[in-house]
Amino acid sequence: MHPNDMSKSNLISSYELTQAGDRYFDGLADKFSRSLYQAPRGELRLAMLDYLLPTMLQLNGQKVLDVGGGLGQQAAWFAERGHAVTMSEPSEEMLNYAKHWHRDVKSLPEEAVTYVQAPLQSLADQAPGPWALITCHAVLEWLGDPRAAVATLSTLLASGGQLSLMVFNRDALRFSNAVKGNLEKALSDRLAGKGKRQRLTPISPVTHADIEQWSAENGLRIETVAGIRVFQDYLRQPPTTPVERETLLALEKQYCRQDPHWRLGRYLLYTLSKPEITE
Repeated sequence: MHPNDMSKSNLISSYELTQAGDRYFDGLADKFSRSLYQAPRGELRLAMLDYLLPTMLQLNGQKVLDVGGGLGQQAAWFAERGHAVTMSEPSEEMLNYAKHWHRDVKSLPEEAVTYVQAPLQSLADQAPGPWALITCHAVLEWLGDPRAAVATLSTLLASGGQLSLMVFNRDALRFSNAVKGNLEKALSDRLAGKGKRQRLTPISPVTHADIEQWSAENGLRIETVAGIRVFQDYLRQPPTTPVERETLLALEKQYCRQDPHWRLGRYLLYTLSKPEITE
């Protein structure tokens, strides 16, 4: 079955939150693909990750746990660079999409990625590690308790390990609403989505202060941070030519780690580390 046909055969009648208050994406794989990865904002996000990850992580072919891997883009990125990847994803539809995409489009060998259908909360049992490298990109904002998720990720991380964490930035969401004229919404801080129907506004957008607090609570150290889509979401006129798109990408690269610009990235990308235990 072609990946784009999966959502048609696996549609569900409602898009309610789970008992834990999390948002899964069964029935939305095709919409995710169109909205997030076949659009300029998705292309820029992937281009920035391609640029930033080699500079923010120490990559030496170590095994990777990709938490909430979605459609499989990040798992493929690491697998293509020689890492053995375990990709976890709670949505059966999203996981099946990733499997077919890895095989049919990316031509990855079957053993390159191991797939685990599981929510983040159960990974201590289903993929305990400890892991030298964990990626968790655009997951926390879809959970009912993102603070508890950071604690779980910390338990999965090996001593001396790295956690690549990307989160949807609440401060950027507020600024974007103000730019669009949604002044009352921005003032009252009614920013989170409800997790209903097919809307893709995150239910738990987080702030840099949140990540600072939750990291400290779990003995994790923030090594570096960058903003992704610092400028794109605020443009009055989006780029229309290849030259304009290249100029925007160059602008994003130049300022993504400079203060104060990174703080308004639509996503914040962190490298967190777990200090090595010394005897």
